[in-house]
Parts: sequence; structure tokens; C-alpha cells
Amino acid sequence: MAPAGDPAARLVHVLIVQDHPLLASALARVLEGQADFAVSGVSATGADAVKSAALQRPDVVLMDFRLPDVTGPEAARMIQSEHAEAAIVFHSADESETALLDAVDAGATAYLTKDATADQIIEAVRKASRGEVLIPVELFARAIARQRGVVSKKREREQLMAEFTPRELDILHLLAEGLDTTAMSKNLGIAPHTVEWHVRHVIEKLQVHSKLQAVIAAARKGLIDL
Repeated sequence: MAPAGDPAARLVHVLIVQDHPLLASALARVLEGQADFAVSGVSATGADAVKSAALQRPDVVLMDFRLPDVTGPEAARMIQSEHAEAAIVFHSADESETALLDAVDAGATAYLTKDATADQIIEAVRKASRGEVLIPVELFARAIARQRGVVSKKREREQLMAEFTPRELDILHLLAEGLDTTAMSKNLGIAPHTVEWHVRHVIEKLQVHSKLQAVIAAARKGLIDL
């Protein structure tokens, strides 16, 4: 990591995980063209990505959904088990709901299709580095509704509800509406740092890695409705 005061400390460090050399080079050029980005490395396999992420501690991992050795979600889970702070942005040709759900379960904060423009990629990486979620929650509502047995029974739901404070449940509902920290702060009349404190507790209690994962997990357990 760069020392305090060093200009490099302000850079968003990105690890590119892509097994197609030409596409990997193109993505690197796009990101390196931004003054606030630095490409910390390029990996062609999931195994190499896990090793590189552990060494380089990137802020964002821009990852292909399908890799030669493992799937992108499998690699993402391994990366986050060692470096949970890394934001995962998937770049995939697969637009299916199954792929989207796999991405969320693996900790994704954004999911881009292969026809995404350079500007969209830059925006996704930049927002992901700030902890923002770019996957609309409503995209998952249809898939969740079709899954059998995902909502807890009434008694189980009541027991789970008792583990969360009223404020934490408020936070979950606002996250499901897509509100960011500033908007939640204004809505609830509390300071932004207090909102972030509650968000961290919600994520910890649901045993997930991101805000979007928290919303999906809460919906599956019957804590909130999408």
C-alpha cells in the first residue's frame, strides 16, 4: 500500500481477471487511461487471480464470469475469503438470471455485459471502489420469487426478526429501495457514519459481504419483501 500523503494512495487499484489476452489488454488500456485508476495486475485463471488478489490487495476485481479453471463466482468467493474488502465487478456475456444470482451470491457489486461501453466500465469500477452497488435489486425479485423454500417459516422468521433492531430493519428496507448512505441518512435523520455503522452490523448478522447480498439474503429469509 502507498504511504499516507503519497498521490498513489488515492488511486483505485484494479485487478483484471480475463483469459482472452486482447480483451484483457483493452480493459487495461481503458482503466489506465483514467488518472485515478491503476491496474495492479492481469490474471488469466481463477487460481492466479486468488494469488494476485492476496498479494496485491486490489480495491476492485474486474472479473470474467467464465474462466479456464473455475467459474468467476467460485474465484470471487475464494478472493473474498482472503480479501473481503475487494469489490467484485463481473464482465460477462451471460445475461441470464441464474448468472446474476450466482454473481450476487459470490459478492458482486456490479454485473456488466460484454457490450458495455468503456464509460460504463469506468463508472462501474469507480462506483464499486466507493462501495456502491450497481445491480438493481428488482432484477432479482423474479428469480427469488420462483425459488422454492427460500422464505423461512413464520416461527423461524419471527426468531430471525428478533435478532435485528428496528433501526437495522429500517436500514434493510432502505437498502432494498436502492438508497445510498446519504439518502438513508436524510430519510432516518441520523448521521452518515451512524448509517454505515448500522449497515456493517446488518451485513455481519446476515453473514454476507456486501449491501446487495444483504438485501437478497434478507428477502430469502423473509425479513423484507422485494
